[in-house]
Amino acid sequence: MDIRVSRGDIAQQALDAIVVNLFEGVEHPGGATGAVDRALDGAISALISDGEVRGKKGENTLLHTLGRIPAKRVLVAGLGKQGEFSLDVVRQVTAEACRALRRAGVKRAATIAHGAGIGGLSALAVGQAIAEGALLGTYTFTRLKSRQEDHQELAELLVVERDADKAKELDEGVRIGRILAEATVLCRDLVNEPANRMTPTRLAEAAQEIARVHGLEVQVLERAQCEELGMGSFLSVARGSVEPPKLIVLSYRGDPDSPENNLGLVGKGITFDSGGISLKPAANMEEMKADMAGGASVLCAVKALAQLKPKINVTAIVPATENLPSGSATKPGDVVRAMSGKTIEVINTDAEGRLVLADAVCYARKLGLRRMVDVATLTGAISVALGDVRVGLFTNNQGLADELLKAGEAAGERYWQLPMDEEYRELITSQVADIKNTGGRNAGSITGAYFIKEFAEDTPWVHLDIAGVDMSEKDKGYLVKGASGIPVRTLVHLALRLAAR
Repeated sequence: MDIRVSRGDIAQQALDAIVVNLFEGVEHPGGATGAVDRALDGAISALISDGEVRGKKGENTLLHTLGRIPAKRVLVAGLGKQGEFSLDVVRQVTAEACRALRRAGVKRAATIAHGAGIGGLSALAVGQAIAEGALLGTYTFTRLKSRQEDHQELAELLVVERDADKAKELDEGVRIGRILAEATVLCRDLVNEPANRMTPTRLAEAAQEIARVHGLEVQVLERAQCEELGMGSFLSVARGSVEPPKLIVLSYRGDPDSPENNLGLVGKGITFDSGGISLKPAANMEEMKADMAGGASVLCAVKALAQLKPKINVTAIVPATENLPSGSATKPGDVVRAMSGKTIEVINTDAEGRLVLADAVCYARKLGLRRMVDVATLTGAISVALGDVRVGLFTNNQGLADELLKAGEAAGERYWQLPMDEEYRELITSQVADIKNTGGRNAGSITGAYFIKEFAEDTPWVHLDIAGVDMSEKDKGYLVKGASGIPVRTLVHLALRLAAR
């Protein structure tokens, strides 16, 4: 979709449709919506009086103009209650409006800048939110369908603003929003690919392509190199698959004169998770192609940072492999040794994410990364605790956690911090090794995080368990059915915040 900012009058745009808005409870629309209403001889006001247009968030009403203004149709988008209005509402409303226009067969449309007037939001932030909402809300994954001709797209969206200064800010916001949205879209594409196409090798190739396009450093460590580094924990998960494991390292150098000004992003890259010998139930196992969502998100965050160019060095590390059962697969009860030298009793081979992350976190520390965030579809327990609404957050450093929570607010992605009391460590104490990879059902997300914390040691670290939010069951706001792309935008905002300190 081509998104551009244009100076002018929304009522004079000769396009397939224009989008105006309405807060809930408003009986007499003002501003641009009021001007369009007057040009339509009070048609919007009449629908408000009849109760057909109420301004509720997500409500979209399409009117035919019948030649009274240059645009063929007007879409009235509900903004909800004015006291609850925010940038995330702008994203959601834009996404829902663009999908409604697409369903109506609209190819070219224009919208007012929701919130840049009476909403009280900055024009730059509004432009960014509109671009994110439009691109994320109309995302589709159709590349594997044999018939593409039935698929319709909204090809062009103009953001119309009269004021020259606001238009300039909107334009910069749209530029930033497009970068963030396109990185999230790439993440969704990678996660939505079936596992026979998105192998560890293919994920490594995707990282190499990002590096080629954006001039980044990339290194892919093969099995032999991982063996030399002592990555027995990571390689124990790869033993059951014929697909070779890859440790992917993608680096952005935004502050080359200060190498210590850095951030490590570690993402779980299990391109298919059968559970290994501890085999998962067959029902819904096809969804386990998304077990590399954490890895995809950190790679795509670095892609966006390469375009935004903040003054910080950011390295993404992705341990990529399949987790499959076979005669050579790791068995429950086996003991493996991580890169740090710690021994691990493998109680359950379906608790494999923490095994690959253990060595990746060790490698991040070896590279001298001073702050670290890992992202993983780690536990089903997090869905029991938080459902599909929030990401579980765990940390050994409250300062870094607070920065990430603020970054999440800016992105409109929601998090919830869970406890890390010392008593939880007892649940993963092993009788035969230094640590075991699961503490049972109780506090499953916390013990999973505690396992990774053992390898982060004293490095400031945040763990994000995205198992409840990596996939969306339906279209809602700027989320669409399939991969969500969470937390790409949060990670970018975190790096921007750290760079600005």
